[in-house]
Amino acid sequence: MINKRQMLTIRQLGRFSMRKSNPMASARKPVIVRKFSRDWLAGYAGSELGRDPAELEILDLTGKVLRVTWQQVKWVCYVRDLPSASTDQANPERLLRKRFSLRPRTAGLWLRLKLADGDELEGLAANDRSLVEGAGLLLIPPDTRSNTQRIYVPRQSIQDLEVLSLIGASRRRPPAPALDEGQPELFPGESGTS
Repeated sequence: MINKRQMLTIRQLGRFSMRKSNPMASARKPVIVRKFSRDWLAGYAGSELGRDPAELEILDLTGKVLRVTWQQVKWVCYVRDLPSASTDQANPERLLRKRFSLRPRTAGLWLRLKLADGDELEGLAANDRSLVEGAGLLLIPPDTRSNTQRIYVPRQSIQDLEVLSLIGASRRRPPAPALDEGQPELFPGESGTS
C-alpha cells in the first residue's frame, strides 16, 4: 500500500523524469522532389509540407538544407527507399504506372490530373476538405507496391483536374422493416358464426 508521502515522491519523479520526444526526428520523411526541369532532389521533408506558400524546404542526403520554390516543383514523392548510386537516375521514384489499370478498391476520390508540363497522373485523394483548402493534393499512386507510397502535387503544377469516380466504403444497407399487418386470417371468407 502506498502512503501519501510515497505518492508525492512518485509524482515528483514522474514530472521530472518524463522525457519529451524530439518531433524533428520522426517528422522528417524520405522524399524525392521532381522539378519541371526534369531534374530531381532526394532528401527529407518536414511534416509542414505545403504549409509554406513560398518554398519547399528539404534536408538533402549530405545534410544541407535546400529551398526550392513551389513554381519549380512538379510533385513530391514520399518513398520507401531513397535512391543510391545504382538507382535508375531517370526514374528514381520508380513510378512505373501513372494510371490505374482497374477500378481502385480503396475508398476515396479517383482523380486524373493534367500537370503544367502536359504529363498526366491518376491517384486516389481523401474525400475531405483538403481538396478545396491547402496548397496541394496528397494522392495514393496507382501502384502502391512500388517505391512511391504517396504523391504530393502542389496546386501551382495542376493544369486540369478531373474526378473520375467516388469510391466509397462498401456498406450493406439494412433490410427494409417488415410491415406489421397483424395475424393473417386462416379462412378469410368465413364469418365467425357457427
